[in-house]
Amino acid sequence: MQHQVLINTARSLMAPGKGILAADESTGTIKKRLDSIGVESTEQNRQAYRNLLFTTAGAEEFISGVILFEETLFQKADDGTPFPDLLTDKGIIPGIKVDMGAKPLAGSPEEKVTEGLDGLRERLSDYAAAGARFAKWRGVIDIAEDRPTDYCIHVNAHALARYAALCQEAGIVPIVEPEVLMDGANSIERCEQVTDAVLDAVFTELKRQNVLLEGMLLKPNMVISGKQCPQQAGVEEVARATLRCLNRRVPAAVPGIVFLSGGQSDELATAHLDAMNRMGPQPWALSFSYGRALQAPALQAWRGQADNVPAAQQAFLKRARNNGAAARGEYNADMESAA
Repeated sequence: MQHQVLINTARSLMAPGKGILAADESTGTIKKRLDSIGVESTEQNRQAYRNLLFTTAGAEEFISGVILFEETLFQKADDGTPFPDLLTDKGIIPGIKVDMGAKPLAGSPEEKVTEGLDGLRERLSDYAAAGARFAKWRGVIDIAEDRPTDYCIHVNAHALARYAALCQEAGIVPIVEPEVLMDGANSIERCEQVTDAVLDAVFTELKRQNVLLEGMLLKPNMVISGKQCPQQAGVEEVARATLRCLNRRVPAAVPGIVFLSGGQSDELATAHLDAMNRMGPQPWALSFSYGRALQAPALQAWRGQADNVPAAQQAFLKRARNNGAAARGEYNADMESAA
């Protein structure tokens, strides 16, 4: 294991005022995104959309890394440059989503376990050769009256740690993503309880499997009210609850935490991140690893039309800039109406 290489990459991903673009939608997920704007999900259209994002001038000021889907890792920009090379030339670190998706958990089919460990060592070698320097694996934890079970939490934590160990063996920084979903009717207190249990299990497994904490990043959910909860916690309450939970469970050796947006609106995800960074220095850097919360305005502006690319790139750049400000604790709502 190349400890210093891993540490340096992790620190570079957490550069002040920068975060990560999650452009790793699976073929099924990107189809839903393109369907929403009336664009057919062909390889050509998927390449065109990713090309739009990656060639946005100035985005490198706010984006430290990009998580790619396997198809995208091996695609090229319009000028023939492989996407990993294009990103690297801009000072952006290429990454790769390596899990194979969440599947029904045997013995508890209403819950999910993420698959993709079989053959991962060989795939990581191929991804590293193609230019990937970090990776992502997402575990999914649902909240309901009788969920999650300890069984579900354990198997997902175990898989996340196995993935992380294999990544580090290959010289690739693992982003460990245990996502507690926000789709239910649960209170913020219930979300904090579950998130606490999940993080406890994840770091227990990471320790057991000798994962170098200094050479990884954590990508957790924020502690937030479920979407269906009649009482939605405010921005400050979400920030305080999230930091309380993280300080309880995340070792200071971890260099950074990059939050997922989890279906929050663009502006709310940014405001939550900003509030946390305004609450003073933490043991780890706090930034973003957003998909929809960075891309949604650009997707709507583009609509598959080449003439709309400049407007779409401006929409993407604005979201990147605003989230970069939030990563420094310098965001304000007026920035949403500014050009």
